Amino acid sequence: MWEIILIPFIGTSLGAASVFLFKKKMGDKVQKSFTGFASGVMVAASFFSLIIPALEQVKDMGKLRFIPVSIGFSIGMLFLLLLDVLTPHMHFNNCEEGVKSGLKRTTKLVLAVTLHNIPEGMAVGIVVAGWMYGNSSITFAGAMALSIGIAIQNFPEGAIVSVPLLGEGLPKNRTFLYGVLSGIVEPIGAIFIICASRLLIPTMPYLLSFAAGAMIYVVVEELIPEMSEGKHSNIGTLSFAVGFILMLSLDVGLG
Repeated sequence: MWEIILIPFIGTSLGAASVFLFKKKMGDKVQKSFTGFASGVMVAASFFSLIIPALEQVKDMGKLRFIPVSIGFSIGMLFLLLLDVLTPHMHFNNCEEGVKSGLKRTTKLVLAVTLHNIPEGMAVGIVVAGWMYGNSSITFAGAMALSIGIAIQNFPEGAIVSVPLLGEGLPKNRTFLYGVLSGIVEPIGAIFIICASRLLIPTMPYLLSFAAGAMIYVVVEELIPEMSEGKHSNIGTLSFAVGFILMLSLDVGLG
């Protein structure tokens, strides 16, 4: 169980360590390819590892099985919208969102990526809880596939949060630390969900689709706009396809 929970965090930490390979900042092409790749993995994981298992668990509802999945998905979107509105953060295009605060610019940059990681940690925790309690539509291999997929997309996200901080004048060891800290919410969120899983298991279809909705919110609201604006958007689009296919192959191959 613990390896499944920690793998995504390790992916973020390894990505943050790439800061030691850069001098000042990440090139625009590299950042767009990283963002597109992460988007593709998250979209594929949302559908194949979360929404499809959720639909399988309510198949006895027949044509109405879309209802609980739609409810969970919508609540997940609204939950991330609430966090997005309330949490002060800044994107790498210098766009500030959330409530007004006196936080430093670097702190706001870290919070932006931390928001991305919250639904990913929840998704892993929900899937692990389903496997632990014998849910027929969730296997150990499926949970591992989701964890590995998120870890792979966390590598570029760890780099995306750490490397731009070099341009803010921070030393490399501090930017690495900030990158690692941005991913710590994932194992914490996963453990929280697992600890509450005895109460949450009856609502598993809602929880799976909730996590999917939260992840899709991040992709549509944050990642796709960042990979599409300005020049070299085609690199982000192609990287999206690579990430999607990789996550699909992991889900089919391991699940």
